[in-house]
Amino acid sequence: MSPKSSFRREARIVVLQSLCESDLVNHDLMTVLFRRIEESDIPDAYHEFAYDLVMEVFENCSEVDNIIMSHAPSWPLHQMAVVDRNVLRLAITEIKWSKGIPHGVAVNEAVELAKTFGSEMSPRFVNGVLGSWIGS
Repeated sequence: MSPKSSFRREARIVVLQSLCESDLVNHDLMTVLFRRIEESDIPDAYHEFAYDLVMEVFENCSEVDNIIMSHAPSWPLHQMAVVDRNVLRLAITEIKWSKGIPHGVAVNEAVELAKTFGSEMSPRFVNGVLGSWIGS
């Protein structure tokens, strides 16, 4: 993995942690993000990448959640594991709104995040929902 890829992955982890904390305990998303960035080792150049991702998720959350619900109809959002829900939010946002991120890279990163932070079934679930959406 190149240093750029590694730093982007670290930034995605910071974003995922911020989204999960905000989702679980209702902390202000931007306050959480800035704290997590400060605590992280990601270079300053990747702070903007993390900030932009969080802002895109925040600004488009309703649309993203509708995409998730339409491609995982057996799993109401409120019953979905918090990690799975937020990995999907992050990946769908990257695929739909981020420039220069190939779909395959976003899906692969989402599956890797699900492997690291989710349950045993998370990677398969995340991959299935994203594959269903991209293929539609």
